[in-house]
Amino acid sequence: MSRKRLATVWLDGCSGCHMSFLDMDERLIELAEKVELVFSPLVDAKEFPPDVDITLVEGAVSSEEDLHKIRLVRRRTKLLVSLGDCAVTANVPAMRNPFPVQAIYDRAYRENATLMQGTPHEVIPRLLPYARPVHEVVHVDVYLPGCPPSADVIHYALTELLEGREPELSARTRFGA
Repeated sequence: MSRKRLATVWLDGCSGCHMSFLDMDERLIELAEKVELVFSPLVDAKEFPPDVDITLVEGAVSSEEDLHKIRLVRRRTKLLVSLGDCAVTANVPAMRNPFPVQAIYDRAYRENATLMQGTPHEVIPRLLPYARPVHEVVHVDVYLPGCPPSADVIHYALTELLEGREPELSARTRFGA
């Protein structure tokens, strides 16, 4: 049996979903027999590869960089999973949505700065007008809510997907837990 190509992606989020992924502990070894991790913030790959079977996406689409990345990921992925509440609903990143982007920059880089006040233009990605859930930008195949989803739920979902089944998640997940 050939191993499936798995990727994980981190957009605008806190990395809690990736920490939950790592909390699978020894089950990661079991998964490693079935998958090849081809891209992740947890490994050193620099460019998202083609022909990925499953990608877990954490975080909201909040910047031009996120937008470019998620479109590339979708083109190169067979099954895209929105992992966690930020990917599913935009959750915490969307708390900025009532405010204009310039007001956010001013608050972060002028009002709260004591040195070098001013918005950096070379080191931060340009923000989009609104933080958006992944499905508003690209097609999503599976939604895995939770903040973060538990390691058990992530393991169950991945195991089902690897067996060619759609995971039944309604009794296993809920928003915010």
